[in-house]
Order: sequence, then C-alpha cells, then structure tokens
Amino acid sequence: MQRARARTVGAVGLVALALAAATTAWVRLGPAARGTGWAEDVGLFLREHQALGPVGSLFHPYAGYLHLVPRLVVDVALALPVDRYALSVSLLCCALVGLVSAALFVLARDVVRPWPLRLVLAAVPVLLPSAPWEVTGNAANLHTFALVLSPWLFAYRARTWWGAGVTASAAVLVTCTEVQAVLFLPLLLLAWLPVRGTGRAALRALPVTVTALAGGAAQVVTALTTARTSTPGDPRVLDVAAGYLTNVVGGSWSADVGAVGRAVVDRGWVVLVVPSALLLAVLVVAVVAARWRARVLLAALTTGSVVVWSAALAANASADARWSDAVPAVLTEATPSRYAAAAGLLLTSAVVVAAATLVDPGRRAVRPASDAVPPVRTGGTVRVARAAVGWVVVALVVTAWVGAAAPGPTTRDGGHLWQPQFRQAEASCRADPERRTVSVRALPWTAQVPCSLVLRDR
Repeated sequence: MQRARARTVGAVGLVALALAAATTAWVRLGPAARGTGWAEDVGLFLREHQALGPVGSLFHPYAGYLHLVPRLVVDVALALPVDRYALSVSLLCCALVGLVSAALFVLARDVVRPWPLRLVLAAVPVLLPSAPWEVTGNAANLHTFALVLSPWLFAYRARTWWGAGVTASAAVLVTCTEVQAVLFLPLLLLAWLPVRGTGRAALRALPVTVTALAGGAAQVVTALTTARTSTPGDPRVLDVAAGYLTNVVGGSWSADVGAVGRAVVDRGWVVLVVPSALLLAVLVVAVVAARWRARVLLAALTTGSVVVWSAALAANASADARWSDAVPAVLTEATPSRYAAAAGLLLTSAVVVAAATLVDPGRRAVRPASDAVPPVRTGGTVRVARAAVGWVVVALVVTAWVGAAAPGPTTRDGGHLWQPQFRQAEASCRADPERRTVSVRALPWTAQVPCSLVLRDR
C-alpha cells in the first residue's frame, strides 16, 4: 500500500513538473513568438506533409538528416484547427520540452541524488537564458532538446521492463531527430553496468541499446547518402575557443550576447577567460570527487558541449564569425546562436551535475571490522568546503536564470502572425475558387499554403 501511494505521489509530481516546465517555456516566448510560424515549420515540413502525406514524410530526409519528432509535431498541429497552426506548433513544442525536463528528473537519479538539485537539472532546458531566442517553441529546433536528453537516456539503467520499453521508444524519437546524438551512443555501456538497488537484470538495457543503435545507424546512413546545401566553415582553433567563450559560456549566463561582446571589447578577453577557468576547475574537482557513473556523465556532457560547438562552426560557415579577431561590431552586435544553445544546455547540465557531486559525492563511510564501532567518516573539512562550493555554483546558476524567467527577445518578435494572415488567405481562396495556393509569410521564409487546407475547417 505504501509503495503504491509513493508511486502515485511520484507520478503526480512528475506531471506537475512537466506542466510547470512547459508553462515556463510558453511564457518565456511571449505572444508574438507563440503566434508566428518559424522556418521549416511553415515552409518545408508543412509543404512535405502535404506532398508526401503524414506517414510518408516522417522519415523523409532534409539537409542530410532525419527529423522525426518535428514532423510528428507538424502532423499533430495540422490535425488541429488550421487557423491556429502556429500556436499549436508552439504549444506542442513547449509541451515536449516539459516532458524532456520531467525525463531528466527521472533519468538523472543515479547521478544527481538530492531531488532539489535534480529539479535544477530538470529546469536547464526551459531556463537557459538564450533558449527562447530561437530554439524554444518551434519544431525546427526540437533536435536541440533531443540532444540534451540523449546522454541521460542512453546511460540510464532501467529498473523494470516497462521502463526499458519507455526508454527504448524515447531512444527512437531522439536518435531519429538529432544526428549528433550518435556522439553519446558509447554511454549505452553504462546501461548494462549495475547500479546499487537496480537488481541483476542487465538485459533490460537490451531494448534501448537496439533502438538507439538502429536510430543512430539510420541517421548516419542518411547523412552519408543525402546532400547538404549549407556551406561548411573553416574555423581556426582560436575561433572555436573565442566563439565558445562568447556564445556558449557568455550565452549561458546572459541572453544579451551583445552585452557579453561589449564587455570583451571594453575590458578584454579576461572577462570570459577567468570565469571559464574557475568553471573548469569546478568541473575537474567534481570529476575527482564523483562516483564513477557521475564521472563518466560529467566528462561526456563537458566534452560533448565543446564537440557540438566545434562541429557547428566546421559544418556551417554562418556560425564561423572568426571570433578570435572579429571586429568590435561583430562582438557588440552578436545575438544568441542556435548552435550555441545546444552546447550551452550540455555545459549547464555539466555544471549542475558538478555542483550536485560536490554537495553530495555519494562516498560511503569507512566501516571498521567491528560492527560495534560506529563507521568512520573521513574528509570532514574538505567535504564541507566542497559542499559550500557546490551550493555557490547552484546559486550562480539560479541567479542567471532569475533575470531570464520573464519573456525576452526572440527571432519571431517582428511577426508575421499566422492567424491574421490566415483570415486574409481564407478570403482570397473564397474570392477565387480556381486559386490553388496562397502565400503565408513566416520567419524567415514564405510558404505556399493550399486553399484546400485553408478552407478545410470552414
């Protein structure tokens, strides 16, 4: 009875967490961003849904990759009233980010044991200062949140076969949405290794292993056989480092990347190098103090953050602004980058895990041979000092979030709102029965929407 009650309370708590996270993501967008279609959501995904059908478009490659979850979002949004399509996409995307937050809370329990710190980790996807600028609330950038979920999903040791089935299903969605998730596939080894209290059924790791490897293979084959149209970059090591400091480290503290750039122009790179060095020291100390599973996750999240940013600059010339010797205007007028958002989410997750490790390293007390003698606890002063540093780091992360909780600037603030255009499109289609399509503007594209779709619900 008590176990059933505990499960019920836990399930209710997870639902509340998912709703709170989704609401936070929704509020941070602001009304203009919520009602404006973005890029592929109104352009390519909608067009290919119409041309290929809701099933045929699901695994159709675009730009060299599969985009399963974004296409599913478009399918669901089009099943709802079409005049609210942009709002439906935004709502569905915020709901999915809420589910990612709830999933992080569950999947991290073997690494981040204190539940308040797991709540902080779960808040990372919705409270990263720069997230609303471009990656939150649109299907085109849902892959960013799939990436931040992937290391936790692959490393998780399922307690039950039901849980194994859920993680396997989630692995299909993640790997068939974000190609860079393959970077974290080696973490599947952790799913096979025992965790105290999870039992001996290592075979529960088989479903997630099979589906993750299959999804990763599908992405790799798609990438190798489908052409990409974007121009590759040619960054130097200093460009990667300077861009990382400005966009990833700075963007994880403030959504105003231009202000970060102005600080660099006024005071030099020391304003970012010193805090980054201190951050690196915290991560190194945490790795030394952590249990082995936490060590692996810390290394994976931190390294993954650097690799994802470096790969973005190498694959996209638009992200490579020659950051190391950029003219002042490039730094002072910089805006958040969608490429930096993924790296920032991984870095912030690593910082929270490091803080949790310093607060609760999980080391067992040393027990003497005689049970009559109480266990001996070692490292009292060092332990207190580490815990103090951990709580300071948590306080700094939360402080950065406090100013970012309210709606901030986004790429969609200038419109074009979907609903007013839809009313005009409806009038145009009715006025000319021979007309097949109407133009609906989005940001930054314009879409040709069939009149049959415009008049479907009328």
